[in-house]
Amino acid sequence: MDLNTVLDVRDARRREPWRPGDAWLGGGTYLFSEPQPHLRRLVDLSRTGWEPVVLRQDGALEIAATCTIATLYRFAATLAAPAAPLFTECCRAFLASFKIWNMATVGGNLCNGLPAGPMISLTAALDGRCLLRPQTGAARAVPAADFVTGAGRTVLAEGELLRSVTLPARALRCRTAFRQASLYGLGRSGALVIGALDPADGSLAVTVTAATVRPVRLWFPLVPDAAGLRAALAAAVGDDEWFDDIHGLPEWRRHMAFRFAEEIRRELGRAPQAPRREETPR
Repeated sequence: MDLNTVLDVRDARRREPWRPGDAWLGGGTYLFSEPQPHLRRLVDLSRTGWEPVVLRQDGALEIAATCTIATLYRFAATLAAPAAPLFTECCRAFLASFKIWNMATVGGNLCNGLPAGPMISLTAALDGRCLLRPQTGAARAVPAADFVTGAGRTVLAEGELLRSVTLPARALRCRTAFRQASLYGLGRSGALVIGALDPADGSLAVTVTAATVRPVRLWFPLVPDAAGLRAALAAAVGDDEWFDDIHGLPEWRRHMAFRFAEEIRRELGRAPQAPRREETPR
């Protein structure tokens, strides 16, 4: 879609004062999907040269805001970590064409703040930290689980930039479980729940997205029983925080979130199965 109110496109490498009507341009898959009558100038991030994905020496994974979904998906195939399959599952939750995969960015998905954003699900579940750069002053770090505050709302201040999301090495070593439900075979996520079991101390994190207006991440020092998990989830999500739109009623989303959370508790609460050894014929 043409944005006929936009009068200028500026390279983000050229520092200029932020002004009303400015917007960061990453992949543009949202910006160009519908009218943006309030915009007058786009600040293009495509030439910043940020490395899309960096596996640091301390084992943490730094994902640039400009990293595309296709790039992250290809990287996940090379990542030797127990949590690697979760990257693939969250990328596939987009249910988008290859054209969207090659343009849509991790940062754009987070900054849109939509409940069904699978990059929100991924980074919140793996205890990510978002690096934010304001127009003036020092950068700040915000937990990915706290970055989205409501449907379409984030902690970003006017002109503030999401630079990257860093996932700690410990989270990448977690055993994970993924559940997702949509009303249609190729529909938007109505409920998406992720579990991450830390092998170092046996703690469990259960993260609910899509069903709720904001990410809800529950942490347990040990795998809880069914009643404990249900009580914690009920206490964490208010009655008005179950999302309601054409892709699912709040009652259905709540039911699926509780069901998936219990399935994940059972799955990750079991000891991992050892690979079956084939006997050599004598």
